[in-house]
Parts: sequence; structure tokens; C-alpha cells
Amino acid sequence: MPEKQRQVLQEQLIDVILHVLRAHPELHYYQGYHDIAVTLLLVSGERVAVALLERLSTHHLRDFMDPTIDSTKHILSYLMPILQHESPQLHDFMQRAEVGTIFALSWLITWFGHVLANFHHVLRLYDFFLASHPLMAVYFAAVIVLYREEEVLSCDCDMPSIHQLLSRFPQDLPYETLIVQAHQLFQRLPHTQLTKQAALQLYKSIAISSFSTFQQAALCQRPDAILRQQQWRRQHHSSPSNVESDVLLLPAGRSALVKAAVWGLTATLGAAALAVTQTALEWGPNFLLQLF
Repeated sequence: MPEKQRQVLQEQLIDVILHVLRAHPELHYYQGYHDIAVTLLLVSGERVAVALLERLSTHHLRDFMDPTIDSTKHILSYLMPILQHESPQLHDFMQRAEVGTIFALSWLITWFGHVLANFHHVLRLYDFFLASHPLMAVYFAAVIVLYREEEVLSCDCDMPSIHQLLSRFPQDLPYETLIVQAHQLFQRLPHTQLTKQAALQLYKSIAISSFSTFQQAALCQRPDAILRQQQWRRQHHSSPSNVESDVLLLPAGRSALVKAAVWGLTATLGAAALAVTQTALEWGPNFLLQLF
């Protein structure tokens, strides 16, 4: 695509996205939203793309546009119950590996537009998803994993190996066959039969429960939390007649300087640690949890 044409397309893409977000302040942009927007723009032009994207954003894509990822995690939680119903062996293998469902996140939120190189395949899937239930993308993801069952079972039973395999999305899949299988699977196993299992899957998820614990632990390490803990200990375990702090034995002027230096260093190190932790959690929470 010529550079000038690319710039025009980029400006139109920004206009389309901003139009929808301004019209619906309750919606939040997410990484991957532009993949869907640019597909609609290339096919239908700016005016029609705005109408299509607005309708999708308030319906099929609505759960992805919450301020948190909770609704998206709930949708992903349907994946494992589908696999359990269709192939208990594959399901149990992936559960033992604690691979979770994060590998399918980009598939779901971009309607596979982010992982497919052939634009005709992207358009075919968009036609299918537009004419289907909002959860059809999850069923299609399940069909792909089932199609690659032998590859998965031949992997080492650990999260990095399986995640790496599933993240390498094949470009030569029999898409028409998989579309038919996904449609039949949805009819044979409607989402209403999976609601309780999906909720239980979300509740029992090792990654999610560990992530909550890790988040709580990280909050307890914040500089302000540490200072409150230290203040509480001083108030309940120290007295004027029994002071063990070496800092308090220093002259008043030096004591104040030392306290300021210690607090400043604590805040700096704490902020740096939180920044690293937050970045790691955003890029790969499940992988990070394997380190603890």
C-alpha cells in the first residue's frame, strides 16, 4: 500500500474509532479493537464502517470494552468446558499443564484478525461471526484446539510448551470445515448448558486464584502499606522507656534526615518494583505465576 494511501487509511481508522467511543462513553478501547475496525473500514468504507463498528461494539464486542477484563475472562472460561465435553483427555492434559486460556485471548478479541495472514480467511470468519451468537468465536477457538489435539498431546505437559504451540497459529487450516464443525458444536452443545461449568471453571482456575493472591501480596508491599504497618508496630509494641530503634538514638537533626532518606529510598524502590510487577502482569500473568 502506498504511503499516502496508508496515511489516509490511518486517519479514517482513527475517526471511525473515535466516533464510536465519543458516542458511547461507557465503552473503553482495548488493544486489538483496531484490528476489527480496520477490517470493516477496508471492506465497507468509512461511513458504513462507523455504523457496523458501533453496532458490534454495543453487542458482539460489548464485554471486551468494559473498564476491566473480568467479562472477557468469563467468556474465555467457556473454552475449557467445551474441550472437556468433546475430548476429556485433551482437557485433562491441558489442566495438568495449567496452560489456562490466555493463548486464545487475541483470537477472541480480534475475531482472529490479529493472527491470520490471509485477508480472505479473515473476511470469511467475520461473515460467520456476524451471523452467529457472540460466543461463536469461543466455539471456533475450541474447534481449532480440538483439530490440533495430537500436536498438543505430543507436547511436554507444561504451560510454556503448550502455550508456545497454540500461540503459533497455523495458516493452512481447513477453515470451511472448521466453520461447519463450530456451527454444529454450538447446536449440539449450546452455551446455556455450559453456564454453570464456565462459572465453576472461572472459580477453580489456578491461575486466576493465584493471580488474586499475588495482587494482594503486591498491594501489601506498597510503600504506604509498609509505612502503615511500621507505624502500627511502633504504636503497639514500643514505649518511651523501651526504644530499640537505632535511628532514634541519633541526634534529632540526623534522625530526621535518616528517616527522610529511608522513606525516600523505600518509596523509590517500591515504585520501581510495582512498575516491573505491573508490566509483567500485563504481558504474561500466567507465565509470571510459574516463577513463584
